[in-house]
This record gives sequence, structure tokens and C-alpha cells, in this order.
Amino acid sequence: MTGESDANAPVKGAVPEGESAPDRGTEAGSKTGSATPVSTASTDAAEDRAETEQVEQGETAVATTQRDTEVLRVQHGMFGVKGSGDTSGYGGLSRVIDFPAAGQPPYGGWWDEVHERMTALSPNSSDIIEKVVVHRGEITFHVVRSQLATLARHLRDDPHLRFEFCSSVSGVHYPGDAGRELHAVYHLQSMTYNRRIRLEVSVPDADPHIPSVVPTYPGADWHERETYDMFGIVFDGHPALTRILMPDDWPGHPQRKDYPLGGIDVEYHGASVPPPDQRRTYS
Repeated sequence: MTGESDANAPVKGAVPEGESAPDRGTEAGSKTGSATPVSTASTDAAEDRAETEQVEQGETAVATTQRDTEVLRVQHGMFGVKGSGDTSGYGGLSRVIDFPAAGQPPYGGWWDEVHERMTALSPNSSDIIEKVVVHRGEITFHVVRSQLATLARHLRDDPHLRFEFCSSVSGVHYPGDAGRELHAVYHLQSMTYNRRIRLEVSVPDADPHIPSVVPTYPGADWHERETYDMFGIVFDGHPALTRILMPDDWPGHPQRKDYPLGGIDVEYHGASVPPPDQRRTYS
């Protein structure tokens, strides 16, 4: 056995060779969008908005955040729930929800090779890639949704790229990211070159349509169905886009931030445990 634990073992293909600090030298670029309040219907929401503005102006230090990041909101508590009993003990937490800043080339190592090849495949790369983010030793390409299917084929088939495997497709919901509330995230791996990258596509809640990558990566079939089921993102061109976890007639999408915490009564040996938002507080 070696002395190195699994927790400290490096992930192959994650960090470019010869780059000890890939974030070094990157500069802030375009941001995802302007921060907007989640709601103005309550005093708590107004306080959140005021505190978010203070964080953006550097007047308070609710949580550690870089000034070149985009602050979406300040979240209070463990789950962002207001007005219900908190039995977890985490109700006093406050943390900043922000996006890391865009980077500028050179990114370091093979990241530059991949970026240069991706831009070489299109006469105007800005029509395909909105921004590139290098954060926590990983690289993410934010892609225009209309170009996703074309880019995916290039990433798989081009001999200089060869990202043959899409390991996962998942969704994220940012209610405060106006006009880009729903994000779909794709993790791609090149088994030829032992490299990993991430693609991210953002769409508005009012038009949650993204081209399916199943024709290019058949293994993404169930991943896109789960993302549709949990977040409501519609993958156009999917061979059978139906729910995969919830019943067909289930209302809403459970992993969205605006989905009620709720729950159902749980019966156990004659006792009934109420849903989380109906439990009494012990403080």
C-alpha cells in the first residue's frame, strides 16, 4: 500500500501537465448576467437584496468571495427556507451565491490546445463559446445552446480533440440569474488523450429548450431524461423524453429552487412524522 490516501490522490486529466496553478494569470471577462433579487414580496427578500448589494460593493464580508465574481444573491440558512421551524441548527448561516469570473488565454497546458482547436473549427468562435472559466483546477466552456449539437460532434470526432465519452448531464437552477435561470452541465472525457472538460449551456426559464446530444453521445439518454424530470429542461431531438424518476403525472420539477420543500407524512410504528416545513421548532 502507498502512503498517499485516496482523498489526496490527483485526478487524471483534470489539471494540465506542467501547470501548478492554472488560475494564475487569468483576468476577469464577461459576466453571466446582472444580479436580480429573488423576490420583493417579503421583508426578508428585501433584506437579502440589500445585503447582496453590500457584498457587491465590498461593504460587508458575509462570506469570502472575490470582487471579480458575479454575486447572484446572499442565501440565509441551510436550504434558503423562510418562515418555517428550523430543527437543523443551520438557520443562522449566510453565504454568497456567486459565479467565478471568466478567464483569458493562455489557460495553461493542454487547455490552450483544446481551446485553440475548438475556435479553429468555427470562423467566429464567439458565436459558439460565450466564455471560458478556469476554476478549482478545472475548465468549463460556456456554449451557446444553438451550437451545442455541432460542437459536441466536433469534440467527439475531431482527431485533435477525441472527447469520446459523455460521463454525465446534469441541471442547475439559479432563480436570480435573469434570463439564464436553467443551466445544463456536460462532463466530457477523452480516453484517447486522458483529458476532461466541462460544457455548460444556459437557457431562460421561459424557454427551457436545449438540443439533445444523444445522437452524438447515446449514453446521455437517461441523463437528459433525469435532468428533464428534475429541472424541466427540454432536450429537443431526444428519442423519448419522458420522466425517469417521478410518476408521469407528477406536477413540477423537484430539484428546482422554487419547488416547495413540503413532503409527505411518514408513518412508523403508529406514529406520524410531518413534512419538514411543518415540524415545530425547538429553539
